[in-house]
Amino acid sequence: MQSKPTLSACGLLLLITTNIAAQQSLVTAVQPTVACEVTRPNGIVAGSDQPEPNSYGNRQLSLGPFGLWPDGTVEFKPGGAGFITPDGSLGMKFGWTRAVRGQLRIEGRRLDAAASPLRSSVPDGYGEIGFQATGLVFSTPGCWEVTGRVGDASLTFVTRVVKIGDGPSWREDISGEAAPPK
Repeated sequence: MQSKPTLSACGLLLLITTNIAAQQSLVTAVQPTVACEVTRPNGIVAGSDQPEPNSYGNRQLSLGPFGLWPDGTVEFKPGGAGFITPDGSLGMKFGWTRAVRGQLRIEGRRLDAAASPLRSSVPDGYGEIGFQATGLVFSTPGCWEVTGRVGDASLTFVTRVVKIGDGPSWREDISGEAAPPK
């Protein structure tokens, strides 16, 4: 007689486990997955006839000469490039090339979820044409659309931002004060 309650308990446990697994599969199937259609290099460097394999742009403005990140993904990982701000945002250097004169302005937004807009730093000292170093600060990991503008020229690209573990050890206050790794 003692084997029947044990058998019933095992059957009940199997029924509950199967029901939970089925519900989890249903929830997973119903949740939308947002693909991040990252921009691929096109080899164009603004103002140059010399192609660069990782560059992306048009004849007036390009991301490069170093170009896009591999596979369109900017990785923030321990021991890697980039920095983390006091509010937890993720910052990375991006190089641009301008074939038109003027100040580069950069804006961006997250495409796959709500987030604070992209912040950017465009330092002086690079002149009005040619190479321009910048810092882009993403408020969260995710899929981001970034647009740079100089006068009437513009360039938009999409990149995936990923934080691995605690991210890079460098911490920086984008107001200008840098903090060494802890």
